[in-house]
Amino acid sequence: MKETFVKALHSWRNEAEPKSGIKLVIIGGVAGGASAAARARRLDETAEIVLLQSGPDVSFASCGMPYYIGGEITDRNQMAVQTPESLRKRFNIDVHVNTRVTKIDTDNKIVTATDETHPGSQATIYYDQLILAVGSEPLKPPIPGISRKGLFALRNLQDMDAIVGWLNDMPNKCTTCSEYGTKMHAVVAGAGFVGLEMVEQLMRRGLEVTVVEMLPQVLGPLDIEMAAIIEDDLKAKGVNVVTGDGIQEFLPINGNEHGDDPSTVVKLRSGKLLPPAQIVILGMGVRPDTKVVAEAGIECTPRGHIVVNDYLQTNKESVWAAGDAIEVLNPIVGNGDKWAVPLAGPANRQGRMIADNIFRDGQNMRRFKGTYAASVVRVFELIGACVGMNEKMLSAKGLPFASIHVHPGSHAGYFPGAKSINFKLLFHPNTGQIWGAQAVGEEGVEKRIDVISTAMQGNLTVEDLGDLELCYAPPVGSAKDPVNIAGMAATNVLQGLVEQVDWKDLKRAASQPGVVILDVRNPGEIEKNGPLIEEGCNAKIINIPLDNLRARVREIPADTERIIVSCASGQRAYYACRILMQSQSAKVENLSGAFKTFSRVSERV
Repeated sequence: MKETFVKALHSWRNEAEPKSGIKLVIIGGVAGGASAAARARRLDETAEIVLLQSGPDVSFASCGMPYYIGGEITDRNQMAVQTPESLRKRFNIDVHVNTRVTKIDTDNKIVTATDETHPGSQATIYYDQLILAVGSEPLKPPIPGISRKGLFALRNLQDMDAIVGWLNDMPNKCTTCSEYGTKMHAVVAGAGFVGLEMVEQLMRRGLEVTVVEMLPQVLGPLDIEMAAIIEDDLKAKGVNVVTGDGIQEFLPINGNEHGDDPSTVVKLRSGKLLPPAQIVILGMGVRPDTKVVAEAGIECTPRGHIVVNDYLQTNKESVWAAGDAIEVLNPIVGNGDKWAVPLAGPANRQGRMIADNIFRDGQNMRRFKGTYAASVVRVFELIGACVGMNEKMLSAKGLPFASIHVHPGSHAGYFPGAKSINFKLLFHPNTGQIWGAQAVGEEGVEKRIDVISTAMQGNLTVEDLGDLELCYAPPVGSAKDPVNIAGMAATNVLQGLVEQVDWKDLKRAASQPGVVILDVRNPGEIEKNGPLIEEGCNAKIINIPLDNLRARVREIPADTERIIVSCASGQRAYYACRILMQSQSAKVENLSGAFKTFSRVSERV
């Protein structure tokens, strides 16, 4: 083991000065650990701060790795946010990379570590305060062949470099490429955020790409009708999208494990064989890297996440935890409900907060209020963003919810270049509490989800959203911002000004007698884009353009029991509902999301 490693890890502790000159040991760098270390130094120049990081990089742009692989980021040096040398020079932090912690003794406050470049080496280090920022590791299920060459997970810069090197070298080794076209083929296992970022970047490099997702949709954090927008765009871009099917086995090309061509054949659970892949990206999710933590008696959940209190303390004295490996409060549900949210933003804030709490000597310690899971991804020209809880989560917890779909423009419609934002807002049907929101579009998406996230953290309701004062100029917004419009639409539901039928229930409703489905689009729109629902159902389908509705309302049969109204995006249907609710005895409902939402996902129901 290197002399500097042994010297730095030599036991040292000063019990006489518990908050001045303390020894702070941090396991893990990247987001939470590096933030804690830098904040600790700013708070106390006398503290001895030791940061132990497995692997050679202490703080790197993990979220940027797909973009370096695809070539959008071209400078490899930019991927290292901080180096061991920069942390030592600027913050006087004793950084040790390639250092894996193998044991934590919380009774005696000792950490045992090994130098990964010298197998069998071992050293111990005492601590006064210990921060665990151990992060997560890629999930690798026991699928036959998963250890084959050419299969890569993406956790660190070494994985990134290995993928780039493999892609650069593979054209020289692929003997099957000409059989399946001139392009190499990639398989991405998992259609989450990182998986879809890799799909885009591999396409950018000129590969043909298949993405395989075991769930019935891409992007699990979004509800299916929102994810369908991105899925349809992927297919339009030439991506082979496989959903509702898992991977059964990774096979060698032509069954020859020792052949010259390292391509892999992916066999799906359905029995289908995908064309030979010259590279496979494993994006099947992550799990907390907490084996050593749990062995130390530090409390973890059944799924391996570290249990912390409101101050980010573990069940062991002087041991704190931050980042992907911890379970945090879900402030949306409240009542002590918890969830795990592996995101860089919360990890950075947690690390900073722990440093504050350590050096505040127990006075005015800061509480971590929880995480709202605000997330965003770019997939080709589309941006998908969400915050809070989706329908699946709310249903699993038995929480009552209503939702609205609106499709406003990203800025004023009369100014050139406005893009449609597909926006979904979920809320409590009685109180108007905001449960969550999702949006997909080409422009202005993340801005609106950020506003909703801020509103949720301020305990605003959907009624408050309609009253928010937001920036407006024709090139960048509208006098009624999409957030205002969503809030107003939800308030109309909350106040009983309109009732809704969910898009998932339209086909069932159409099978019942006494139902009229009223389409208030203009005939030219229907001819161009197609009918809302095909003839042949029990419901009577009528087309009356909104502007003619008052004059032609008698065309609706007198014995109608239920009228479901739709238009292209929902606004005209709402106007029609207000007319009909004041002139008809039948129950009147607005189809949530209207034609724009239903037509995209009707075949998926």
